[in-house]
Order: sequence, then C-alpha cells, then structure tokens
Amino acid sequence: MLRKKTQRRKTPTATRPEQASLAPDAPERLQKVLATAGIGSRRQVEDWIRAGRVTVNGAPAELGMKVSARDRVEVDGRRIHLEKRLDQSPRVIAFHKPEGMVTTRHDPEGRKTVFEALPELSRGRWIAVGRLDINTSGLLLFTNDGRLADRLMHPSSEVSREYACRVLGEVTEEMLERLKKGVTLDDGPARFESIEAAGGEGANQWFHVTLREGRNREVRRLWESQGLQVSRLIRIRYGNVRMDRFLSRGKWRDLKPGEMRALYEEAGLEPPFVMPERQRKNVRRKR
Repeated sequence: MLRKKTQRRKTPTATRPEQASLAPDAPERLQKVLATAGIGSRRQVEDWIRAGRVTVNGAPAELGMKVSARDRVEVDGRRIHLEKRLDQSPRVIAFHKPEGMVTTRHDPEGRKTVFEALPELSRGRWIAVGRLDINTSGLLLFTNDGRLADRLMHPSSEVSREYACRVLGEVTEEMLERLKKGVTLDDGPARFESIEAAGGEGANQWFHVTLREGRNREVRRLWESQGLQVSRLIRIRYGNVRMDRFLSRGKWRDLKPGEMRALYEEAGLEPPFVMPERQRKNVRRKR
C-alpha cells in the first residue's frame, strides 16, 4: 500500500538574500519593508537597527537581513503588523508651512511643529519629504510611504525644487551668472539650475530659483555667497507638485491620483493604487 506523501510546512525565514519582492511571502530587506510600511525613512530604520531597537522573530535584527510580511517584526518591543501596513493605500499630502513653525516631531523649545497640523493616520506615520527652516514658508510634502520619501530626498534622484526669493541688496548680472555657473560653499560646490526675475525694484527684488538638491539653508547660503541677504523665502514647487494658491497657510490637501502617479514616476517607482479621496472620506465615516 502506497503512503501518501505529506509536505512539510515551511516557516517564514529572514535570511535568504537571493529572494527579493514585497509580496507577503517573499523576503525583502528589512529596512526597505519597514520604510514601505511607513514606519520611518530607510535611513531612520537603519539607525534603529544599529541601535538594537528592532527584532525579527525574537532575535536582534541586522542590516541587510531579509523578512517577509509574515515575519514577527518589533520596534522598541512594539509589534509591527506588516501585512496590514503593506496593504494600505499610500498617501501624499501637500502642506502650506507658515513661518515660525518647525519641521520636527517634538521641539524642546515648545514651538509649533508641522506634524501638529497634519491629519491622523490609521496606520503608519507621516514622513516629511525634506525640511524647511523656521523662517521659510511654502510647500512641504508628507507621505506614509517611506520608500517614496527616500527616493524623493536622495541626491541621486535630482528632483527639482523651486523657490520664490526676496533678495535684499543690489543684484548684478555677474552675480547671477556666478550663481548659475556654481560657487563653493562650506559643504562643497553648489549652484542654481535657473534664476528668473519675478518683480520688485531697488533694494528688494523677487527671483524664482530652482535647484536639484536640498542641503541645509542652501538657497540662503547661495545668495549670501554674493554678499546678498534673503529677506523672504517660499518654496513653491517640489518635483511636479506646485503650491496651490488657494491652500491657506497651515492647511493641507491630499494629492490627486494624477499628481500621485506623476510623483511616483518622477521618483522612479511604480505608481501604486491610490484610494480616491471620496472613498477615503467614506472609510473615515465608518470608523
């Protein structure tokens, strides 16, 4: 009599480097999975792993190890339910940051933070795409997709940013040519990709400038290299997303599906399913 063969059940593993996918049963690098799930940016997750704050199936996590959505992953002892998080619809919002608000989650000086003005998420958390200093206003993007945030901020992506600058001082053609050709700052060479006059006269003139990186106070420092001072600075575009002139300071709006697709494509990522805002509102009402 022939015995019927029984297949042994395989338990999820976190150590097969040749496998790669974000499907629930196929392992992928831990920092990538957690970033995609909206836990934090990939760089933040890597820091947490180095600090021993992340465990996989009860053991300390290591950089580069692979997990599937079915592995038990914990951050600071808190279970991260990856299957639910990876199933959620990615979301990106445009926020009109006013001056005087800081781009941080917690401020020791008690100043207002941008995160206090954002809507709540049922899963994951908001990740700021870049920063604006306390004296700069304008467009800030937030997403719950850590992978998208990493791509948009990484220097290799060269995503264009556009700013409106009010410059105090006499601006000459020679200065503008130097700023477009490139100057050396404390942290290396930098330049504006384009500069366009946008009104004003005398000592206060407006310019629209673009650049493809986001170093600390880079726009201000470029003008300061020519002995000029920026008296007002507003970010009006990040990638394909423009500041909505009807969006009041301190307010936010969800990006439309078409804007989301274009943003993902600009970041070199496959556009995900985006839940329409009307459907998202119906989900909120049912909670």
